[in-house]
Amino acid sequence: MFEIFAVAIAVIALIVARKAMDQAATLKSRLDALEASGWRASPIPPPLAPAQEAEPATTPEIPATTIAAEPETPFHETAPSIADDAASAVPTTPPPLPPAAPGFEERVGTRWVVWLGGLTLALGGFFMVRYSIDAGLLGPGVRTLLGGAFASALLAAGEWTRRKESTSSVAALPIANIPAVLTAAGTAVAFGTAYAAYALYDFLAPASAFILLGLVALGTLAAALLHGPMLAGLGIVAAFGTPLLVSSEKPDFWALYIYLAVVTAASFGLARARLWSWLAVTTVVLALIWILPVLKFDPPDVGPYAFHAIAGFTLAALLVVCGFLFGPSNENDNVEWVSSGSLAAYLFGAMLIVLASFHASAAIVVFAILTAATLLVAWRAPSTTAAVAPAAAFVGLVFLVWAVRVNPDMLVWPGGPLPGIGPSPTDESVSLHLTVAALFAVAFGSAGFLAQGRNSNALVPVIWSASGVFTPLALLIALYARIAHLDRSIPFAILAVGLAILFAAATEILSKRDARPGLVSSTALFATGTLAALALALTFALDKGWLTIALALTSAGAAWVSTQRPIPFLRVLSSILAAIVVLRVGYEPRIVGEAVGTTPIFNWLLWGYGIPALSFWTASVFLRRRGDDAPLRSVEAAAILFTVLLVFLEIRHAMNGGNVYRDTAGLTETALQVCAALAMAIGLERLRLRSGSIVHNVSAILLTLFAGAATLFGLFFLDNPAIWHIEINGEFINELLLGYAAPAILALLLSYAVAGRRHAAYGNTLAAGALILALSYISLEIRRFYQGPVLSRGGTPDIEQYTYSIAWLGFGVLLLVIGIWANSQRARLASAVVIALTIGKVFLIDLSTLTGVYRALSFMGLGLVLVAIGWFYQKVLFRREAASATPVTST
Repeated sequence: MFEIFAVAIAVIALIVARKAMDQAATLKSRLDALEASGWRASPIPPPLAPAQEAEPATTPEIPATTIAAEPETPFHETAPSIADDAASAVPTTPPPLPPAAPGFEERVGTRWVVWLGGLTLALGGFFMVRYSIDAGLLGPGVRTLLGGAFASALLAAGEWTRRKESTSSVAALPIANIPAVLTAAGTAVAFGTAYAAYALYDFLAPASAFILLGLVALGTLAAALLHGPMLAGLGIVAAFGTPLLVSSEKPDFWALYIYLAVVTAASFGLARARLWSWLAVTTVVLALIWILPVLKFDPPDVGPYAFHAIAGFTLAALLVVCGFLFGPSNENDNVEWVSSGSLAAYLFGAMLIVLASFHASAAIVVFAILTAATLLVAWRAPSTTAAVAPAAAFVGLVFLVWAVRVNPDMLVWPGGPLPGIGPSPTDESVSLHLTVAALFAVAFGSAGFLAQGRNSNALVPVIWSASGVFTPLALLIALYARIAHLDRSIPFAILAVGLAILFAAATEILSKRDARPGLVSSTALFATGTLAALALALTFALDKGWLTIALALTSAGAAWVSTQRPIPFLRVLSSILAAIVVLRVGYEPRIVGEAVGTTPIFNWLLWGYGIPALSFWTASVFLRRRGDDAPLRSVEAAAILFTVLLVFLEIRHAMNGGNVYRDTAGLTETALQVCAALAMAIGLERLRLRSGSIVHNVSAILLTLFAGAATLFGLFFLDNPAIWHIEINGEFINELLLGYAAPAILALLLSYAVAGRRHAAYGNTLAAGALILALSYISLEIRRFYQGPVLSRGGTPDIEQYTYSIAWLGFGVLLLVIGIWANSQRARLASAVVIALTIGKVFLIDLSTLTGVYRALSFMGLGLVLVAIGWFYQKVLFRREAASATPVTST
């Protein structure tokens, strides 16, 4: 043992000696630097007597006129004239040297060793007790007394060192707080001794142990006033952990929560006295954890838990909330997050009690009281305004859970419950919930309106208005789901209209007020509430898919209101509503499910897509009046999307007997989709020239690409009657006319629509596609004429092969005539391409397959046509062009 002490003393001596050598070297280097700068130290004055006080150094007085004549300068800058005037009077003194940063050795010797020593003392006390138990040296009573004595000695040592330091004339150093460490070790030993007397030796009854441990924890918190935050942290953990150490078969929750109220009051008081926000937050978190036992009882006794929530909320309002009663001060109407979070946490606990008790009446009343208290405190202290938003969310969640819990069928049936399923809306809890809901709606709504203009911080009125709009709407939805079971309800529709009127009045009043912080955003929020309430009214009064229509109409309404009241948020709201409608149809494209029916065109798809499409087109017109921005583009995209979906789904519905989910498509359906896509692309090309919208531009391209892909993979491959067994009914009025001739004409028109307005390759590609479709139509019609309804079987007789050549050649001549008549170079080039294909066919196919008279006629006819074309180009086309190019001279 003595060898260990000798080694320890040697190590400490080495550390002290090394530290002294480092300090001497530092002082010497500083002195050398001062001497090198030319500074000479003045004689050292004799030390002052204990009763004497050093007089502050004085500087020669500077004339006031000199100071007044100089302009103001920032406090960290020096006026040149003052420095020049005083330079001769003030003696030169060296600038203060920055303090040297503590090194590793200093940190070890002044901080870490002390902390380690305190921990060692506490563990030493525990180990001594453990050793006495293992060796059987002392009885339980003596062990307990010795533990208490050791704890008392440590506490006394901590107090003695604190007082010695407070009376010392030595300035405080940035070192570890030795008194706090000793006191912390003493409280830890005392806590462990008291717990051992209860748990190990049965010297204390549970109630006595609980009281004793609580007193130790509270004493630790009290000592933290003198010894700092480390002791406070130890005390708060011990105080809230005491109930876990002392257990009972029949727990008394009233005693538990009264004790926790005392601990919370002590902790909040300490946090307020020392302005330790971390201590307040820790206390709130630990107190909220003690709400969790309520979740284990089904249903619980609400009283103790309600007392815990009310007591904690009250103490937080009194001591933690800035700018309210005894809390810290708050300036400039700032929102303080610790203050807001404290109230919101206890309100969250009250909500848990309501949910765990299955909406017991007492729990609802307590929750309502704390919610009202939150509004009152936030009204008085702007620092807690951020608690209003979670309060509104908790209210909505409580009533939503109430509605769903008693209507579990709503979770199964998307369209609402079946008739007769679900509880009666007249049970005894409904009246209480209706009363509380009405009070909440009035409180939040009126406060959200009246709070406007009361604060200089823009965030405060925005939070109030958002909560004032959200809460009445959420409550109305929850009550509708609970009482009306998501079915039609004219009374609820009337309530929604009344709410919309109130919100509209608030919007109108606020829009006429002078500019104040947050007023624009708050006005926009009330306008949003107006439109949302109208949408709910339509939902309550109408069936199923009308909700989609109502939201789309609301989007158009928001866009129109934005033209009357220039509130930027209304534009965003219009786009948000459009996005919601898009998501809605993504969930169920048929809008109303099986109720869409089988009637072509005039079915629910027409209303479910047509009215929203019209609404979004109207909204885009309103939004474009005030500029091109992201909300406008979103609404334009929604308008185009719904227009395209309306056309495509109506085609699919009509072609498949109402089954839009069929996984295959036929030639007619594909042809209609291609024609529709090309027609809409033409319309968008025309529209983009007037609007200049990038959405119209991109959408036209996308529709064209879709038509091209559907033509390539659908018309030319998957649905090609020349490849697959597809019956073509009708000689000339048949699917071929719709699938190939009509797309050819539309593609040609689209190529002319983009001529000169897009890249030349884009228009030429469309013209080439039109030419290919036209040739395909001619060829397939010839095949239909010779082979009958099924084109994919049978051979190709000479007369059919010869007819292809004659038809292609005639088509080329027709294109040439059109090109000359319309003076279109593109038509003449198309004619050249068709004739070249005909020449290739004659020499490559007809020469090898045709026999007899058909081979001769094929070549003779081709030759005559080629000669005629050459003569026409020489004598008519180029002669006319040359004549027109020759300048006219007058004689």
